[in-house]
Amino acid sequence: MNIKKVGLTALAGSLVATSAYAGALSVSGGAKISYVSKEGTIATTDVASGFAMDQEISVGGSGELDNGFTISVSHGLSGSGAEGSDTSSLTLDMGDMGKLNYNDTDGHYGLAGLEDFMPMAYEQANDGLGTTGTIAAMAKMASGQGFGYSTSVAGASISIGVSDGLGASTNRTDGGQDTTAASTNSSSSVAVSFDPMDGLTVKAGAGSEGQADGKELDHTTMGFTYAYGPATIGYQINDEDDSAASGTDYETEIYGISFMVNDNLSISYGEHNTDKANNSVDQEAESLQASYSMGGMTINLKDSEMSGVNNVEANSHETTEVLITFAF
Repeated sequence: MNIKKVGLTALAGSLVATSAYAGALSVSGGAKISYVSKEGTIATTDVASGFAMDQEISVGGSGELDNGFTISVSHGLSGSGAEGSDTSSLTLDMGDMGKLNYNDTDGHYGLAGLEDFMPMAYEQANDGLGTTGTIAAMAKMASGQGFGYSTSVAGASISIGVSDGLGASTNRTDGGQDTTAASTNSSSSVAVSFDPMDGLTVKAGAGSEGQADGKELDHTTMGFTYAYGPATIGYQINDEDDSAASGTDYETEIYGISFMVNDNLSISYGEHNTDKANNSVDQEAESLQASYSMGGMTINLKDSEMSGVNNVEANSHETTEVLITFAF
């Protein structure tokens, strides 16, 4: 619900040569508390506590321009991490001409939005598996700061993402620059989603991700989900090809099935299997999940495990998590 409203004048002269009417900013918030237990050969055995808490505040508002377009802004603040994190986005809604968006931190535009679109009760099957020292491999297009454009053509939804420095992370204000050396070339991708028949959704995309060495990662993704009654199944395959001669190619297959027990309770099972070129060990993950909602409170449960983490046979990781969220 709205906590407070303050006046906002949207100055969009740099986007379109017209004025904007006064709008309003609404503030909403939420809280999370979780308990996590981890095991396996790469798990940290000595932890202070498995309990953790996160706080979230979001501010958003919009205003209509003289030509009928709508300009909207969103600011999000999260207490996660040592110093917290924030993200801001600006969207120009041009009606039938589509939407143009800029996100300064983590825009999931184009192929980045198809990282894992399988049915799930809570999170993707590999979430929380792997460590900063032993990263869980996955073929996927990275997300980050940049522009996005979305529209619909002949019943298909199209999303395009473009970034001059994908992965750049330095905090910026208007008139400033991000000096993070995330990549020396730009990134771009396109994703398409359409429904050829009732219950069936097909998605596909391709993109090129710039790298710090001046080379590129070429990505492709395709897959589908099919819903019949309370059950939904899905399959997708992601390919990642490194243009560098010494680079490594990955292929990730993802499966998922979910079932709505009733209006409040859902359960799901998912798998992530990643193949690394010229490596005989596959990284395999599976996850059993459940989610129960009750008014503004949601309880999420998951039990996940991964073998061959980072495509090394001796590496294993398991995580069990209970997350309770409150929306205000």
